[in-house]
Amino acid sequence: MAIEVRIPTILRTYTDGAKAVDANGETLAELFADLDTRHAGIQARIVEGGELRRFVNVYLNDEDVRFLDGINTKLTDGDNVTILPAVAGGMA
Repeated sequence: MAIEVRIPTILRTYTDGAKAVDANGETLAELFADLDTRHAGIQARIVEGGELRRFVNVYLNDEDVRFLDGINTKLTDGDNVTILPAVAGGMA
């Protein structure tokens, strides 16, 4: 089961510059583990303590997984996963 994972610019150093990569898994947790076998170190930038990192947003087919089952969200063949780091800033 191939799932396309869209990689943000800040994490492309792990994917040799690729904007999108394929990974496999029944859930997001399995997908990120599989992704890490191909692109070592990327999982630690997305997951911490078995949960999504606080400032990383993940979308499954354009829906925020925090409103689904988080890292335990089920996947199906042909799904698209987008990883987006949260953006902060402003004037002091």
